[in-house]
Amino acid sequence: MSVPAPQDLAKALDGVGYLADDGLATAAFLSLRMHRPLFCEGEPGTGKTSLATSLAQALGVPLIRLQCHEGIDATQALYDWDFPRQLLHLRALEAASHGELDADAAEQSLYTERFLLARPLLRALREAPCVLLVDEIDRADDEFEAFLLEVLSENAVTLPEIGEVRAEVAPLVILTSNRTREVHDALKRRCLYHWLEHPDLAREVQILKRRLPGVSDRLAAQVANAVRRLRAAELLKPPGVAETIDWAEALLALGKTELDAEAAAITLGAVLKYREDADRVRVDLDALLAG
Repeated sequence: MSVPAPQDLAKALDGVGYLADDGLATAAFLSLRMHRPLFCEGEPGTGKTSLATSLAQALGVPLIRLQCHEGIDATQALYDWDFPRQLLHLRALEAASHGELDADAAEQSLYTERFLLARPLLRALREAPCVLLVDEIDRADDEFEAFLLEVLSENAVTLPEIGEVRAEVAPLVILTSNRTREVHDALKRRCLYHWLEHPDLAREVQILKRRLPGVSDRLAAQVANAVRRLRAAELLKPPGVAETIDWAEALLALGKTELDAEAAAITLGAVLKYREDADRVRVDLDALLAG
């Protein structure tokens, strides 16, 4: 995963449809060059998860995703044993031994690679070079954070039944957070940090034209402008870039060439995902489309 400079990484990301600004391209480049995880925070829909996906595509390496949630533990993230297969194996040994099963040998045969279920963290250590996406780390608890910090610090883990597994090449690790809670300083210190903002108007128009080649300059500008006004309003769920793309795609699917009040009213479900938000915006569509 060799990239000479941040500009080269930005160009590679551009080639797979992800438009990274100079700050983000530099942060990702430094993460790659320094073998340090990149911790990305920002509002939902600013492209944090898409960054990891696009980096894997641009660098030509596998993407391994660990989706965090409340209560996630080491077993779900690292490895587990295939108990049903182990049980079948044990029954087969018992049948073949005619009642003279060697208990120690049977136990040793149960805890081998054959029955090991590698979860995302173990897969990343084994399959590196790769991109490891630890998505929404803010949803996990403190104990899991501490466990993850240990694994990322050493790029290795010891499995009691198997022994040490160490990555020959450090995976490129992208951690994302929507800041539903503060992640501990110990984990942040291990990482490089970047805050992702919503793109400016010109960049969002570029994104629309890149993702939807059939969209006109006028429609792309109208949609991007309207979304910027929605983000400035006090909505329960301001739209992200993904919703901008969905809205433009919905308009194209209906054969619309411009965003007027009628088109906006019938397609708001593509950009607003709460009834209260949609009801509030429908009251004054003219203000949304002004300018």
